[in-house]
Amino acid sequence: MRRYLSARSRLTLLYASLFTLGGAALVLITYLLVAHTLHSTAAPAIPRAVQPAIGKCVVAAQTHGGPAALNQCAALYAHGVQAGAAAQRRTTLTHLLLYSLLGLAGAALLAAAAGWITAGRILAPVHRLTAAARAASEQDLSQRIALQGPRDELRELADTFDAMLERLDRAFTSQRQFIANASHELRTPLTVMRTAMDVVLAKPEPTREELVSMTGEVRQAAAHCERLIEALLVLARNDQARALTVPLDLAAVAEDALEGRTAGITTTTTLAEAPVTGDQVLLERLVANLVDNAERYNLADGTISISTTTDNRTSLVRVVNTGPVVPPDQVDRLFLPFTRLDDRTRHDGFGLGLALVSSITAVHGGTVDATAMPAGGLDITIRLPRRQEQHDRAN
Repeated sequence: MRRYLSARSRLTLLYASLFTLGGAALVLITYLLVAHTLHSTAAPAIPRAVQPAIGKCVVAAQTHGGPAALNQCAALYAHGVQAGAAAQRRTTLTHLLLYSLLGLAGAALLAAAAGWITAGRILAPVHRLTAAARAASEQDLSQRIALQGPRDELRELADTFDAMLERLDRAFTSQRQFIANASHELRTPLTVMRTAMDVVLAKPEPTREELVSMTGEVRQAAAHCERLIEALLVLARNDQARALTVPLDLAAVAEDALEGRTAGITTTTTLAEAPVTGDQVLLERLVANLVDNAERYNLADGTISISTTTDNRTSLVRVVNTGPVVPPDQVDRLFLPFTRLDDRTRHDGFGLGLALVSSITAVHGGTVDATAMPAGGLDITIRLPRRQEQHDRAN
């Protein structure tokens, strides 16, 4: 696996490289300029103010002679050489300062240009992130950065932003779907209530029996609305992240969900230990919805089989029921909200039972496998992650 440097490391290397290159350029430029200056003034020059005195001393020594005159001329010459060296030193230092400042200015300009270009390439993902943030809105959350390249801090930031947009997109889609579904499904019971009241109120003197009948119809429609809203709220809440940390056993959950049922359909249970981690209320709703679906869309003399077990790293709950024949290519549609097949519309229901099962399973990190039985009915298996400590203890 190829490993990449982080953005912090690459920026550190960039700054260090630019500093080193700039310093090297500065040293080279200064060295070349000073070397040229020293080459043009290689021999120390005696100052012009001292040259006449030396000339007179030489003439006097040649005229009068004597060691004392020669010594005086030598001392005068040495003083002139020292003065010339000091003047040359001042000139060299002046040139060195001037050329160093010029070299520093040139190196700074080069470093700024290289830093500007390189930093622009490194920070290009930030501009893409800003553009995606500006383009995102409640109506359009489809923009994604999809940054490629080394997996560094900037790549992590872009991926996190994409994941945030994905969550927001799902949340807004769920909200719009909830509103559309609620408005569509609530229209029928509201129409029933309005019709029942209008029929009674249109009569000049409605009888007590008519009022009681109207009240019963309104109450039934209101109960229908209440159950529908509750199911919709559960479906909407399931799209959000939950803290699923309670250790549970699917066998015990299934027992609680089956308790108190008095359906006339023959039901057999095979409940073995199936440890999971999750939300007890939601998992009970999952099993209850599977059983409700198996009972509602069954035959008068049909059967239901419920079992729980484990398979390697998963815990399973399986519900098999008899019933009308379901086309195999229509099975997946049953798990969509408000979806009913033609031969299932005569039964009471909202078309949300299996949609809730799919949603609760997804929240718990599981999968749903549904198969249409050749003789009629469905075979639905829910697979959830097995609780880890139980799995380790078994091994």
